[in-house]
Amino acid sequence: MLLVMDQSALSALVPWANFYVIVGSSAGALIGLQFVVITLVSQAEAIRSAREIRAFGSPTVVHFGAALVISAIMSAPWSTLFHVGLCLVTLGTAGFAYAIMVVRHARTQTGYAPDAEDWFWYVVLPLVGYAALIAEAVSLSQGFKWCLFLVAASSLLFLFIGIHNAWDTVTYVALRRVENSAERKASN
Repeated sequence: MLLVMDQSALSALVPWANFYVIVGSSAGALIGLQFVVITLVSQAEAIRSAREIRAFGSPTVVHFGAALVISAIMSAPWSTLFHVGLCLVTLGTAGFAYAIMVVRHARTQTGYAPDAEDWFWYVVLPLVGYAALIAEAVSLSQGFKWCLFLVAASSLLFLFIGIHNAWDTVTYVALRRVENSAERKASN
């Protein structure tokens, strides 16, 4: 009976295949674009040390990576939902621990003063997302198929956090370039 129930639960993953192909592909492509963003940041000399990258650039790649790994986990051929949940709990726990480290990195860097919006997008939302993923994974490992929608929402949350933070970085660098250019013209 347990085997039949597991097969029924596992068949619930099949309709999600296209969703996770889209999310995973998007996350992978956006990870590549983040490398371009970091290159632009370094050329614009908008970052004074690696501490700013650790606090604001690396978390963006990690959140895109989380969306990618969730997609890979949800697309793998599992024998039980318990194993799916176990992998997602592991990812959620590692992500939560990393998000706590981001707080320390953001506080110790001195090149940029984060505002309330930065704390929300770089710290609060990721902590909530990873905590939610842990809870969803535990529920999923218990066989609650409705959690598939919540796991999907978490993967999209990480994708949108990454998109917002990458855009935030690019606009900051662009504005900083304009300010630096205006300062150079004014001093000449």
